[in-house]
Amino acid sequence: MTRSTIEELAAGCHSLVLRLPGTADPQRLLSAAVSDPVQVWQTPVPAGADEPMARDRRRAESLRPIHQDGPPLRAVALHYTDGTTDLVLVAVRAVIPPAALRRVARLLLDGPGESMPPWPAADRPGLAHRGRLEWGLGDPQLRGVTGSAQIDLTALGGQAGRLLLPAIALAVSRYSGGNRTELGVLDLDNGTGEDIRVHPVDEHPQGSVADFLHRFDQAPLTLHEPPPVGVVLSPAFEEGSYTACLAPVFPLTIQLDSGSARAKCRFDQGIVDASIAQQFCAYVAHLGEQLANSAAQRPLSGLELLPHAERAALLRAGDAGDAALVRGRIDRAFEEVAAKQPEAVALLAGEEELTYRQLDERADAVAAGLRALDIAPGSRIGVCLERDADLVVTLLGVLKAGCAYVPMDPRYPAQRLSFTARNAAMPVIITSAPNFPPVPGTQLLTPRALTQLAGGRTADGTRPVDGGEDPAYVIYTSGSTGTPKGVVVPHRNVLALLQATAEDFALGPDDTWTLFHSSAFDFSVWEIWGCLLTGGRLVVVPYWTTRDTEEFYTLLAEQRVTVLNQTPSAFAQLIRTDQRVCRDLALRLVIFGGEPLDVRMLAPWFARHLASDCRVVNMFGITETTVHVTAQTVTPHEVVVGSRSVGRPLPGWSVSIRDEQGRVLPPGASGEIYVGGAGVASHYLGQDELTQQRFILDESTGERIYRSGDKGRLHLDGRLDHLGRLDNQVKIRGHRIELDEIRTVLLGAPHVTAAAVVVNRDQPDDPASSRIDAYIVLETAGDRAPVLAHAKATLPDYMTPATLTQVTEIPLTINGKPDTTKLPDPLTAPTDPPGTPEPEPATNTIADTILNIWSKHLNTLVNPEDNFFTLGGNSLLVVRVLAEMREQNLPKVSPRQFYSHSTAAQFTELVQQLSETSH
Repeated sequence: MTRSTIEELAAGCHSLVLRLPGTADPQRLLSAAVSDPVQVWQTPVPAGADEPMARDRRRAESLRPIHQDGPPLRAVALHYTDGTTDLVLVAVRAVIPPAALRRVARLLLDGPGESMPPWPAADRPGLAHRGRLEWGLGDPQLRGVTGSAQIDLTALGGQAGRLLLPAIALAVSRYSGGNRTELGVLDLDNGTGEDIRVHPVDEHPQGSVADFLHRFDQAPLTLHEPPPVGVVLSPAFEEGSYTACLAPVFPLTIQLDSGSARAKCRFDQGIVDASIAQQFCAYVAHLGEQLANSAAQRPLSGLELLPHAERAALLRAGDAGDAALVRGRIDRAFEEVAAKQPEAVALLAGEEELTYRQLDERADAVAAGLRALDIAPGSRIGVCLERDADLVVTLLGVLKAGCAYVPMDPRYPAQRLSFTARNAAMPVIITSAPNFPPVPGTQLLTPRALTQLAGGRTADGTRPVDGGEDPAYVIYTSGSTGTPKGVVVPHRNVLALLQATAEDFALGPDDTWTLFHSSAFDFSVWEIWGCLLTGGRLVVVPYWTTRDTEEFYTLLAEQRVTVLNQTPSAFAQLIRTDQRVCRDLALRLVIFGGEPLDVRMLAPWFARHLASDCRVVNMFGITETTVHVTAQTVTPHEVVVGSRSVGRPLPGWSVSIRDEQGRVLPPGASGEIYVGGAGVASHYLGQDELTQQRFILDESTGERIYRSGDKGRLHLDGRLDHLGRLDNQVKIRGHRIELDEIRTVLLGAPHVTAAAVVVNRDQPDDPASSRIDAYIVLETAGDRAPVLAHAKATLPDYMTPATLTQVTEIPLTINGKPDTTKLPDPLTAPTDPPGTPEPEPATNTIADTILNIWSKHLNTLVNPEDNFFTLGGNSLLVVRVLAEMREQNLPKVSPRQFYSHSTAAQFTELVQQLSETSH
């Protein structure tokens, strides 16, 4: 018999323990009371009736269900050493309901009378709920183990029967984030049989207490599978100790005995953690007391799930420590490090190597050049440079000038670069890009030209000594209004991040880091300053090396890199290379960020690298909260259990989970992640209204907190699970993308009247297979190419749709929103005009292999004239294609060569040439 079957049987049974008088014969009494023959099992118990052994045996017998094919009534007589006898009756409720069981009890206790007629034939319904309760946080290994807790109803007085169900319903609603939910009720007190009625629970934020109680009482009742939380209304038994259900009918079942001042909560510990259940019961009592003492017209939103003291304690628990107030500036902190180790290597970029003293001096020259231009401290300076030594020198020099740097990627489209420059009101942009678009009122200078302006001057000028509140940088992220938004981050935030992590991660001068990410991506803030402010050596990784996993892997080995920061998507390719190449690595710390981590992908890594040798840390963070918020060390255990935890808050940061009304939610409940503490950014540049919406003052603590838009839940120990986004924002390969920004750009293209944008995955478990699919409606059927060209001219590569499909209309939901479920499959390849001949079958072995590899990774049939990127290819798929080619012994092709030979025919010709050269 399976565990689930036993649970169903137990949920459908009830029991009654009777204390028999004196020398009564249990078998004779029962035979006289019921017409059906029932055998009484006589069991001696070597203990007195009040001893623990006797209590345990009574409990065990009263909770043991009746077998599916057995008689509907079982009787066990427990004979104790003190001469006392208890009779334990267990019955199938559908056959012998509570009223019938009470009559049996009275016949046994009160003496002879008319015996019970034969038991009727009846179905024995299975009632155990096999679903899940999202906020229960139970341990699957404990499935079927029943736990219990109590709800004190004393404060409800005589209103317990009327208010308990609404209080439970309101608690379930709050645990569900205020969303529509359901409460089940099995009413045994009114003899309604085994039917479960279901109350829909819909909390209207503007409603009153009276409205809620009325709607709950008048709610339509439906019958279907039991919901996760429910109530069993049980009759009171004066005859003995009654148990209405031997196992919880619902995963979390509250049993209320008629006339009792206490309700018992029983729950399946495989679904509901015991501490979660105990907290839930306490909050039900708290809500019930508020309902009992509230005026009828009091706003329902004013009723709090958590008592004030517990809410305050929970907010304190979400703060990983009161870090000392951090003061100072990034550039001053760097100078202190440089003064301690002036001849230590600070930076390696290709063949160029700079010591801390040399880096400091070159940055001074940049600052002097800006002062020579009379650039006022506090100005925002654009930096648009390739990843090389000049990039790091320039960023530090801008800070030394008392200014804030605004990083821009040279590969961004001209329109995006121009918008950023105008929006940030930059007086100067430092760039080597030959085609940077001209910006009225902004001077474009190369790093060399700027330092020549310095004329040997290196004085500090008006740079503040402290200035921790001054902006250090402005990073632009995707915006839902169709334009990027600039996040302004002060110096002290970055210093606080290092203070919170340096000791735990043992960061220091013996470490070698890589600068792998674009300076326009905030992961670079952690890479650059995390290394240089702790005395490490920073290896700048050229752009094309970041696109060639094998080349990057070689760099890691040769440079003996110890600290590596990666998005999970990029590291997945590195794992594959590590399995194939198997070089000796010096890595001691790998940090993930930028996108959710599926820990299962790390199994091959831990098979080759001991967790004790290389610590793996999963960190959750947001640009608006200064790169990182939480940290979770990942071990093989987390891989096995499939943990979604991103860990506890860093010291000085705080995390809370709140519902749509901003109310704090308890552990287990999912809602929006709010972040407070040392990392909260200053504001959005030039967007006061958005700043007020997202950076708010927490009335509970008096601190500024940031509404992240991310969904999460807290565990009882303070760890955070990240559960995705609440809005129309996604993350693809570490980049935060507002789909509405892409849609706005598409709507700006000529002849486009409507558009929709979705994200799909060819392989659900593979983040590298994520792609952006766009749909457009044109005024008249026409060519999609101009629309795609318009998007590419405005959006960076990582935001450009991989597919563009023309439809006659965008399907809408009943609420008038795009119904993405009704969109057709995306058009991944150009449609051939009628009469186009079938492509000639490939006869060349290399051509066959390449077409097969491309088709496999693009998940579509590829013809020789098809373009890899038009079919939805991206940088990660390039890496995968090149890796598989190496596995099939084809010549090595660099990513740069791939991008310049992007049709299948061009690429095949290149590979053939390389093959001939190698032979």
